[in-house]
Amino acid sequence: MINKINKPTIHDIARALKIDSSTVSRALNNSPKVKEDTKKIILAKAEELGYQRNLLASNLRKNITNTIGVVVPRISRHFFSSAIQGIEETAYQAGYNVIICQSLDQLDRERKIVDGLVSNRVDGLLISISMETIDYNHLEVLKRSGVPLVFFDRHCQIPGYSSVIIDDFKGGFDATEHLILKGCKNIVHFSGPLEVEIYKKRFEGYQAALSKYGISFNSEYILSSRLMEKDGYECIEKLLEKGLEIDGLFSSNDLAAIGAMKYLKEQDIKTPEDVAIVGFSNEPVSRVIEPSITTIDQSGFEMGKLAIDLLLEHITNKSIPKKGQTIILESKLIERDSSKRK
Repeated sequence: MINKINKPTIHDIARALKIDSSTVSRALNNSPKVKEDTKKIILAKAEELGYQRNLLASNLRKNITNTIGVVVPRISRHFFSSAIQGIEETAYQAGYNVIICQSLDQLDRERKIVDGLVSNRVDGLLISISMETIDYNHLEVLKRSGVPLVFFDRHCQIPGYSSVIIDDFKGGFDATEHLILKGCKNIVHFSGPLEVEIYKKRFEGYQAALSKYGISFNSEYILSSRLMEKDGYECIEKLLEKGLEIDGLFSSNDLAAIGAMKYLKEQDIKTPEDVAIVGFSNEPVSRVIEPSITTIDQSGFEMGKLAIDLLLEHITNKSIPKKGQTIILESKLIERDSSKRK
């Protein structure tokens, strides 16, 4: 009798049909060593008994799990949720499950997440690094483990790993040039940590635009933070308390731009008449806030799809390339009311 409490096994099927369990196993794995008529009988009995294959055990024997790990700073950010949508859609079609984790922009948390995903034998990893990630040892370990890795959005310059990124330099340049063409000359820049490549590139784009139009660079106009809404509020407050003259703001994300705009409203400083603002990332809230925020779009969904395609290619090839591939997406400035000066 089959134990009603436990799930039926190949041995239960073998006993019911009075054949070897090895024959049942081969049939369930579609082995050519088993005749088609025998396969049909075994599959019919397996269905009758409610047998379900242990895919996890089977895959582990083959050293695969059909699972991909995805690490992002914050799932709540529209850009990352859009990227995850693109990743999941493509992964599902390819027969992979996705484990999504968030570092909350903390290096220690990121390290533990990566260690956990590798321990659970994910077939590959997609990661957008935290703001604190300037030590890459926990990612270098993946090479020794043979786990393919692809960066998206925030990336590291580690030889052999591929990246899918936006043209952050061009995004920073276009945002700053847009403000200059609107008549701004004293342009503040809110940056994330400049050790992180994307913020470094956006800052360099800002500098290049100032240089092109003969505007002197002023280091007092550069403030680095974690780019939360409260950071934008506090940063613009500090600048104005210093008595600095400001007529433009380029923020490396929309949230900090919104924080700055809230403080300006409280001080009865008008946007864009007094201070024109450009954000980055095209968060949904940037369309509905008053005034709506001019921003740089990052194409999250497309970036996610390209990143997972690249990772699946590495997984299929079963190798980590000596020289990684970098895909750079075009940035796009979306003009809204926060920079429409007369």
